[in-house]
Amino acid sequence: MTSVTDDLPLAADFPKATVEDWRKLVDGVLKGAPFEKLVGKTYDGLKIDPLYPRARGVAPVVGRPAAAPWQIVQRIDHPDAALANAQALQDLENGATGLALVFAGANGARGFGLEPTADAVAKVLKDIHLDAGIGIDLEIGPQSRMAAIHVAEYVKSNGLDPAACNIRFGLDPLAAGAVWGHSPYTWEEIVPAVTGAIKGLAALGFKGPFASADGRVIHDAGGSEVQELAFVLACGVAYLRAIEGAGVPLEQAQGMIYARLAADADQFLTMSKFRALRLLWARIETACGLTPKPLFIAADTAWRMLTQRDPYVNMLRATMATFAAGLAGANAITVQPHTLALGLPDPFARRVARNTQLLLLEESNLAKVSDPAAGAGGIETLTAQLCEAAWALFQESESAGGAFAALQQGLFQSKVAAARKARDANIAKRRDVLTGASEFPNLQESETAVLKATPVALAPYGEQKYKFEALPPIRLAEPFEALRDKSDAALKAHGARPKVFLANLGTPADFTARATFAKSFFEAGGIQAVESEGFADPAKLAAAFKASGAALACLCSSDKVYAEHAEAAAKALQSAGGRHIYLAGRPTEAEAGLRAAGVTGFVFAGGDAVATLQDAYRRMEMA
Repeated sequence: MTSVTDDLPLAADFPKATVEDWRKLVDGVLKGAPFEKLVGKTYDGLKIDPLYPRARGVAPVVGRPAAAPWQIVQRIDHPDAALANAQALQDLENGATGLALVFAGANGARGFGLEPTADAVAKVLKDIHLDAGIGIDLEIGPQSRMAAIHVAEYVKSNGLDPAACNIRFGLDPLAAGAVWGHSPYTWEEIVPAVTGAIKGLAALGFKGPFASADGRVIHDAGGSEVQELAFVLACGVAYLRAIEGAGVPLEQAQGMIYARLAADADQFLTMSKFRALRLLWARIETACGLTPKPLFIAADTAWRMLTQRDPYVNMLRATMATFAAGLAGANAITVQPHTLALGLPDPFARRVARNTQLLLLEESNLAKVSDPAAGAGGIETLTAQLCEAAWALFQESESAGGAFAALQQGLFQSKVAAARKARDANIAKRRDVLTGASEFPNLQESETAVLKATPVALAPYGEQKYKFEALPPIRLAEPFEALRDKSDAALKAHGARPKVFLANLGTPADFTARATFAKSFFEAGGIQAVESEGFADPAKLAAAFKASGAALACLCSSDKVYAEHAEAAAKALQSAGGRHIYLAGRPTEAEAGLRAAGVTGFVFAGGDAVATLQDAYRRMEMA
């Protein structure tokens, strides 16, 4: 019997594959096009090659303890504390190992959140055994800052040992200021309040961590991975300095800080980002004369990737994000329910969010291998690139005077604005695809259920004495969703959506590809496509268009058929009342003739779909 340890030379009869052989095959497919066409770039300008060799001599990035699962954290954000308590108990009974108590006014509240009162805290924590290993993450803002004190008081009043309670207190005034774009106090005035709270909580026996460096602020606003990492470093160092300056030994202050990162559906970038943060923070610890310890990193699946349209696709996005964050060593993961962009998630959405993690942990066993990306050439290279670029931006913020001063000077905001502008352009041109929103829309989707709840109203916090540019959260699908909202309004008001007649020319072989493209293009903006058979007779085409009741028409066929019939077809459509005629395809040397015949626009891959669709609505309103 052959030992299982024997080598099996299955490939011995085949020549060894080389990069040169691969390049020859690739060049044959490219047919003269430059190889650089296959090289991608991130929004930070980092290069991503199509193929990488194995990275040798690298060590795993230390994150969670070996084979330890991450905390399965569930959002608790219902404004009714009693109902929120019921949700929390159900989550814990069905597999959650942590709770994110999201209070109104927090950066991640998304319009809802708990009331930050002692009564609400007591109600939401009723019958929850805080000393039984459950992870509690407080999401608070300046308006709800007293919630942290109320939680601490609840622990003491119930006779619990604070050291036995795993509570992350989430103090983070820098993130709040960044989102709001103002602060009632200077950093010098903020520091004593923050450090006083931290020292007070530590004196009660809580082990923390207490201060959160929240990179989600940058990600939510459309920023890049490098910007998110640099912001976390800047905030983390600001809190570390403040705590040490308040008389806490640096070795003790080291464990009082944790980080929050967004995880999105870009698996490799997300994995590389989480790995890079651990390496970068270890570099800071070393520079401080500390022995590096694994930074606690809490992950949230990204807000900006959620869509209101076809929200079930959000389940897939969240699964990819959780997969990436889990493999990259996140200590705790919160999956945003797939309906969160529509309102307060119902029990089904909450269960899916919870089970997404349970399946990956219990059935896929993702936590059994520590840093499985170690040695993967592409991820190791991207991790190193992120480290280098993020460190440079962090140094810029330090030169500006630290995180608060950098915000006042607009350092982070200007870079986020540039990244968002590029991102918005790619979304509009559908280069960055949002399935269900910018591509593959479903105009017949049914309404998605969410809970009805009245948000908690909080009083404004302080005066807006120190103003700077804000970093409000956005969702990438919003431009397309605004167009779909217009379509819904028209359906409600008139009983029908705006329509575009697909004026197909020739045979199905001629028009199918572009008709399919045009249907997806227009329906992404809520303009319903009226399909048709292929036409050769302009008169029959015009009659079909008139009978469709559509305000718009789009010619669809091959370049060859366009050359022979497009002008005549456009004239026929125009004579039948078609004032707004599009052609599916790029403008060519025949553009002048087509426009003279009545074509008013062109739709094609890489064109600005949002601008074209907005213009289409304007044209229909003018008709």
